[in-house]
Amino acid sequence: MSYGRTKIYTNTEVITAANVVKELQDAYAVHKTNRQEIQTLWDYYRGKTKILNKVKEVRDNINHKINENRAYQIVSFHKGYTFGEPIQYIRRENTKGENTVDDVLASEINALNAYMSDADKSACDNELAEWLYVCGTSYRFVLSNKKYGTDDEPPFNVYSLDPRNTFVVYHAGASKKPIMGVTYYEQDDGTPLFSVYTEDAFYEIKGDSVPGQPIVGKAHDLGMIPIIEYPANNPRLGVFEVVMPLLDALDELQSNRLDDVVQFVNSFLAILGAEISEDVRTKLEEYKMLQLPEGADAKYLAGTLNQAEVQTLKADLLQSILEVCGVPNRNGGSSTSDTGSAVIMRDGWESAEAHAKSVEEIFKKSEKQTLRLVLRILRDKVGTELKLSDIVTHFTRRNYENIASKSQVLIAMLNNQKIHPELAFAHCGMFADPESAYLQSKAWWEEQQKQEEKEAEEYVKSLNEEHDHDDTVQDSGQSDIVSE
Repeated sequence: MSYGRTKIYTNTEVITAANVVKELQDAYAVHKTNRQEIQTLWDYYRGKTKILNKVKEVRDNINHKINENRAYQIVSFHKGYTFGEPIQYIRRENTKGENTVDDVLASEINALNAYMSDADKSACDNELAEWLYVCGTSYRFVLSNKKYGTDDEPPFNVYSLDPRNTFVVYHAGASKKPIMGVTYYEQDDGTPLFSVYTEDAFYEIKGDSVPGQPIVGKAHDLGMIPIIEYPANNPRLGVFEVVMPLLDALDELQSNRLDDVVQFVNSFLAILGAEISEDVRTKLEEYKMLQLPEGADAKYLAGTLNQAEVQTLKADLLQSILEVCGVPNRNGGSSTSDTGSAVIMRDGWESAEAHAKSVEEIFKKSEKQTLRLVLRILRDKVGTELKLSDIVTHFTRRNYENIASKSQVLIAMLNNQKIHPELAFAHCGMFADPESAYLQSKAWWEEQQKQEEKEAEEYVKSLNEEHDHDDTVQDSGQSDIVSE
């Protein structure tokens, strides 16, 4: 394994009804190899590993097959670390030097986030992430929702497709643009039924079709392929795929270690210089005592592993696995003077962050294709004015790490008159959605300002009324003196 999945190419620039079956057959031949590898990785992730085939030649009745499923741990960590919080869409920073926020644009982006929430995109992202980390690639499927307008249905639906039954074919030229997306399932008779999407057409093809046979095809108005691939990296390697030999070694070490413990407990008793009868053996089992003639000896035949050395080997294997896969360790270190940043570096959190960022950038590239399709559907159904250039995909992990330092940065930037407050919210790192936080804070601040101005006006008014009252009393007193 550990070679990644093969990207499928074709020299054909346009897929039509005349060549779709041949192109599908050529691509499917490559996909079948990928499918087999994906199935192996998926089984490994679920615990079906090499150790289950362990054969023990000596005392084969003691043969433990322990799967210390670190593959599951690695995938779960990266999935939770990078995709644990919903992905948000925020407005791209203003590059024109203007100091105003387009409230209409901000409202449109908030509506986009709401539509994504209604379509359960966050759950879809988690499923995508699981496949992405297990087998190195995953696929999203976006379609217009025909039920929009009834029962609070969103304008579009998003799905995560099984990569064992899905693939995308790319043009072999410099652009490497996708030519067609394919997903399929097995019918009752065992033959696959393929759904093939191009930029402007949809074809349904039975598994036994050959070039020249009629197929079901129809046009669609999406203007792009609704199946989008989300690779984890260029070779499409799963996150634990490169350390599978180390994972197998760890399983074997743990299994043999437990075998050794059980074999020690069940050691053979050797009688030297004497023989025991069946009667004596029975009494031995009953009373746990043995009387031997003079000159005879008895001892257990047991050779045990040095557990300290075994533990050192296990720790070394585990450390190598976690380092390669970018998972922080839990050794805690021994220093009591480490700063927060030093702990982050020492325990591998910086490596985890670097790994997450590398996946993020590739994910965002595919996410743009999804957004293009979503915006196309929204223009038709809702009439949005959003453009792809208005939106930035924002991952929201670790917003509250070093919160004190981030709040100090925010305060310092807000107190600097040369920095626009929106930039302070965007770059302090405190907020999952900086723009929404800025707009909400701005509205609250304006409300407070109006309240303060109102209170100040009322205070001045009360002072004036009190002053007028005093003047009236004083004038009245002077009138009384004059009258006397």
